[in-house]
Amino acid sequence: MSDRLDDLERRIDELRAGVRTAMRARDGARARVLRAELRGAERAWDALVSGERPVKEEPPRLVTVREQVHQGLRLLGAAAQPRLIVAVSAAFFGGTISSSRLTSLRRDEERSFRSSPFGRPYYLCAALTDRLSPARGLLTLSAWPLERRVVGPLSPRVDFLTCAIAVAEQETGDERADRLLVRMARNIPGAADGTLGPPHRGRVIEAARAELRVHADRDTRDRAELAQRAVAQLDDAARLFGAATLGTIKKEYAT
Repeated sequence: MSDRLDDLERRIDELRAGVRTAMRARDGARARVLRAELRGAERAWDALVSGERPVKEEPPRLVTVREQVHQGLRLLGAAAQPRLIVAVSAAFFGGTISSSRLTSLRRDEERSFRSSPFGRPYYLCAALTDRLSPARGLLTLSAWPLERRVVGPLSPRVDFLTCAIAVAEQETGDERADRLLVRMARNIPGAADGTLGPPHRGRVIEAARAELRVHADRDTRDRAELAQRAVAQLDDAARLFGAATLGTIKKEYAT
């Protein structure tokens, strides 16, 4: 129980700090999302401390597709394509989702938000392009700051390297995790050692961080500019799911 308490207390501290940061930045949308997640974490802490769990162990709860995607994105820490999220979910959480099932998920999340804004602790939402429209095939988490949810010219590469580091830092011994790391290492100069087996995790991390240092400053500036534009130009829903494009408007009128 102590390990679970420690995890919850760390998460509560992170969420409280995130709420303060969002309030200072006058990002009300993010602050509301974080407060909702904070309340859930505090309820879980109270239940664990008070011993409200039944003595008899309950059967494992079915993890929904939505929750599996959330787990995968939390591990990766950056915007990711469905196929990577699916691979991470299978390798580290025993997930059973397929890329095809994620096709309509973002639209479902947007409909839920618009019908009951901030009614959920988090939303699975789109990354935002330099036009502040939804990036095709890139999912993010609403609790992340805007700077992590927008994508500039260098962001796809930066996010890939960030995800590779996150995968390399996990030590599970699972063959699926090893295969995923092999595929990612092939796309990072200096990460693969030429052997047939999985690359050394430390080598992958070092190579990815070395390339990140080349791109990080420019990408950070680009994202900060995009985030400022999003705050100034978009409402709460559009900050999460992107501004409507001309094509989207035409489709809505057609239907």
